[in-house]
Amino acid sequence: MIDARGFSCPLPVIMVQKAVQKDSPASLAVLVDAQVAVENITRYAHSQGYQVQVTPEGRDFKLILEK
Repeated sequence: MIDARGFSCPLPVIMVQKAVQKDSPASLAVLVDAQVAVENITRYAHSQGYQVQVTPEGRDFKLILEK
């Protein structure tokens, strides 16, 4: 699980990018607190072959990336 709440873009995307490049996980959960981070992470994930499910959680968003 990557907790990217409180970070401004592009840092949440970079955090996800590092995790994907390091481990190539089949599934990855990410917490963010900004819609722009949701959009940017989703765009990056799709470019890497991941499907993305976004679930609002209060003021935050939980993204599940799955290959």
